[in-house]
Amino acid sequence: MTTDILTEAVADVDPITFEVIRNRLSAITEEQAITLKSVSGSPVVTDATDFNVGTYLSDGSIVTMGPQVLFHSGSMASVVRNIIADRTENPGIAEGDMFILNNPYKGALHQQDVSIVAPVFHGGERVAWVGACAHQIDVGGMNFGSWAFGATEIQQEAMLLSGVKIVENDDIRGDLWDMVMGMSRMPMAVGLDLKAMIAANQVASRRLNELFDRYGLDVVLRVMHLEIEHAEEQLRDRLRQLPDGVFRAVDYLEHDGHTNELYEFRLTVTKSGDELEFDFTGTDPQAPGFVNCTRSGLVAGVFTALLPTLAPRISWNEGLFRPLTITAPQGVICNATWPAPVSSATISAVWVVQNVALAALSRLAATSPVTAPDAAAITKGSMTALVLNGRDRDGLPYGNFLLDSTAGGGGAYVDHDGLTGSGDFCVPRPAITNVESHEANGPILFLYRSILTDTGGAGRFRGGNTVGLAITPHDTESLSAMIVGHGVEVPNSVGLFGGLEGSCNRNQLLPSDGKSPVGRISSADDLTGHDAVQVLGAKPGFLSLRAGDSLAYSFQGGGGYGDPLTRDPRSVADDVTNGYISEDAAHNLYGVVLRGGEVDEPATTARRAAARADRSGSAITASAHADGASVSGAGVGPALVRTTGGTVACGCGCALGPANDWLSGTVRRVVDPRSHGDYLRLHEGLELREYACPMCGTLLDAAVARIGAADMLTIELR
Repeated sequence: MTTDILTEAVADVDPITFEVIRNRLSAITEEQAITLKSVSGSPVVTDATDFNVGTYLSDGSIVTMGPQVLFHSGSMASVVRNIIADRTENPGIAEGDMFILNNPYKGALHQQDVSIVAPVFHGGERVAWVGACAHQIDVGGMNFGSWAFGATEIQQEAMLLSGVKIVENDDIRGDLWDMVMGMSRMPMAVGLDLKAMIAANQVASRRLNELFDRYGLDVVLRVMHLEIEHAEEQLRDRLRQLPDGVFRAVDYLEHDGHTNELYEFRLTVTKSGDELEFDFTGTDPQAPGFVNCTRSGLVAGVFTALLPTLAPRISWNEGLFRPLTITAPQGVICNATWPAPVSSATISAVWVVQNVALAALSRLAATSPVTAPDAAAITKGSMTALVLNGRDRDGLPYGNFLLDSTAGGGGAYVDHDGLTGSGDFCVPRPAITNVESHEANGPILFLYRSILTDTGGAGRFRGGNTVGLAITPHDTESLSAMIVGHGVEVPNSVGLFGGLEGSCNRNQLLPSDGKSPVGRISSADDLTGHDAVQVLGAKPGFLSLRAGDSLAYSFQGGGGYGDPLTRDPRSVADDVTNGYISEDAAHNLYGVVLRGGEVDEPATTARRAAARADRSGSAITASAHADGASVSGAGVGPALVRTTGGTVACGCGCALGPANDWLSGTVRRVVDPRSHGDYLRLHEGLELREYACPMCGTLLDAAVARIGAADMLTIELR
């Protein structure tokens, strides 16, 4: 039997027992994570925490999930459900079994994210599941690291495991183990990770059975179901407090692994009563290269954006899926069909799905004071993976997967700046490997790893600054490197309500001049204006790093929140003192004039009035701007107001138009990307637009758009 066992006798569980069991279930998941990190030897798991764990009902519904990489949590339920559907009859699901799966068309995100899940039996009945998922450094395929640059179909990318019984009767199956290890270039590292996941599942299964024995199976299962039901009702209650409307977002992905094609992700979120519909109609067709994701990645990206934005204080489980409808045409880049390659899905299509979902949901959250504090500009809207391999200083095989780009910039909020070196939005407990650990474990030296000035998106509240680094081979003749990512020609870290975009990524190579770069290249400034520096694209392919070569790359900063001209001038002065922004940026982006590090208030007032006049095309008085709150109604963000008559106005009192057409009442202009920051660079198919109030010149929105495309109304309240 595979059904949950519930009886009328436990229809109600007393509150104390409920809380004890609920917290014990969370503790089991935490112990899973501790076990996995303790056994694994991979820095991807131990330092970068690129994994997740969880417990599930017998049908795969999420009961608990870890706060590590949230993408995995959104996909693990699909993994369990596909194994139930495909393996119940043949070879069967029995006590003591575990199944391994990495097929993205069966629930995984991409092939490197390997899941091992185990059924939990009690009294001969299958009553639950436990599972773990972790990124593996290499699972075979055409390239080291299994990032299949140049692939045209999934069969070229890596081994595909669609739910193989790797453990039977509590013993690892030697034949299948050898087969899996034989397809990896790093069998010792991968083998240790897989055994760590097996150990984590064993611990969780044992702890669940102890809980069943102590409180009774019926009682524990009832608590599991109640937790899910409570999460659903709490989210629905939160949604009922928000106004109905339509919230839109668009983002782009450049280069598909073959050509520098541009792909558009278009999302419409409709909030009606206590339900949310996510519609990706209008998104571009799937790519011929490895940047696509399957439906599991689509769901994971949406779920990840939802959790901290509308459910930060609700238990994260299956109940949060129930008010959602997620639709996307088959064959688009975020819902690819077989055999589209997907080995870069997590840092390509899934990442951009997260971006558009977060942007749309943050616009919804900003409509109510209850949820507005959780509305955020985009945190580091792209991910870059640096894959290195070759021979180490002892001539032995070396391979590593650097996740230093986790240290990007955080998106700003309605009342505070984004975090500098924040970590990823999808990783609530971020970490990166220490420089010393990288250098001790491989033949590389770090020339610098530091915070970069002028990389956070300007705004009333500033996006967090990002980090950049440079490495060089050491004690080896050469290394093979591959940079995989996006966001070099697309500023994905968009701002909110006139906040500007965070920096784009930069990838640079400084070839050797016969001398060691150590001591000569010690900051990103040392590369500026250097004639020999080669500027690389988003996916430069394979690079041969010779001794003396310097490979430098930096990441996206966080988006800003609100018009930069409304930022407190004293905060701008502090940012200059602390090195977060330059004096030029203070003047050009924030309209703040500094004299000897102090704010020149009359000059700043004049500079800001001139900047507003430039936006609106007419003279602006010093006091005329949206902070005046000259119109009554419900605030949407820092400057927009939905009036009692249903129209939308600027806070200065300027009527912009009806709720479904207010953008046409703004002053629209196309601007040079460098006007938003020196780190911005646009794909040849894109342009940067600003939308300002015609009366006060307040910047109400900024958008990255295809050249010539229609303007997008991002907020349409009903």
